[in-house]
Amino acid sequence: MKIEQNPHKKWKWVWISFSLVFFIFISLTVISINRTLLEPGSDPVSARLAEWGRDHGLGPVVTELENLQYKFNKPKLGGKVEIKILPKPKIKLIGLQPDILTIANPPLPGEGVYQTAVKKGKEPIIQFAQLRPDLIHTSYLATVVWMSGIKTRFELRPGFSEPGRLERFKVTDLVSNREKNLLATFNSGFKINSSQGGFYLGSVVVKPLLKGSATLVTYQDGHSDIGIWGRDFKMSHDIVSARQNLKLLIDNGAISSNIQTAVQSNWGATLGSKDFVWRSGIGVTLEGDFVFVCGPALSAQSLADLLLHAGAFRAMQLDINPQWISYMWYVKSSGGVKRPIKAALFDRKADRYFEPSSRDFYAVYTRQ
Repeated sequence: MKIEQNPHKKWKWVWISFSLVFFIFISLTVISINRTLLEPGSDPVSARLAEWGRDHGLGPVVTELENLQYKFNKPKLGGKVEIKILPKPKIKLIGLQPDILTIANPPLPGEGVYQTAVKKGKEPIIQFAQLRPDLIHTSYLATVVWMSGIKTRFELRPGFSEPGRLERFKVTDLVSNREKNLLATFNSGFKINSSQGGFYLGSVVVKPLLKGSATLVTYQDGHSDIGIWGRDFKMSHDIVSARQNLKLLIDNGAISSNIQTAVQSNWGATLGSKDFVWRSGIGVTLEGDFVFVCGPALSAQSLADLLLHAGAFRAMQLDINPQWISYMWYVKSSGGVKRPIKAALFDRKADRYFEPSSRDFYAVYTRQ
């Protein structure tokens, strides 16, 4: 006589197995998140959790949360600038850049006027100006930073998570506040896997460089350039670093023809591909100098407009997430310690790169 198995006992073991698997999954997830939260550096909790989510297949969830954030913090239209624009300097220093042609007119007092941030003797080598980004977001200010191509040198620094494995590189994931020739630091581009390009530093190919991608290249002699890989640059022994990010915003003095028709594929990739968010970009002028632009309420179009107004002949977008954008210059303080000064009212701390950085970034030094 056949005895049938107790069905309740069968489902009891199924439930125990499921509970055990679920417990293991939750435990590993908590351990992984906790490890992320305890990583060094000054990244805010929200940025750490967003990075963890994207790295663990939760990109769509992170995007939806960013959409909600954007919905409740959407840039307002119109209005007046709430922060003071620096006044025009009384004494013009040798080499001072001409004022930037403003976009929103009439110009406010001091709008578009370059101020000296760092100088060598009486010659400015880093200057900055503030101006409204367009005709509708008139309560916001974008910042333009000009850097001498002859007097400055860029150094790409790796992040301990992006690209990680720091032992491969000869440089570290932070700068020291006692470095004599340190002038400034600024954020790099998207996460490498989202950049539509590659990453090369000190003979290490983290991800192969792609033909057609916008590329910031630095050479052994200290000079840098921006262009298209495969057209303007190809690999050679005198290239120290090459950081790619998307396509060129500006090429040969003209803004990209698809600046408004391919926002998500070419210029979005984060914050739900919204148009008007914190953005940053960098361009090179015909004279070989560099202009860095960052600010809130920027679209790909207004970022490109600002770069073009600042004299960029070729330009590329960098990061667009408010949690990653930053530009700081450094001034001498007591005891030979460098004090950082923020170029704009972005979220991150001014001294963020004095601690280990999870993302790659650029350090700017005096060019010998």
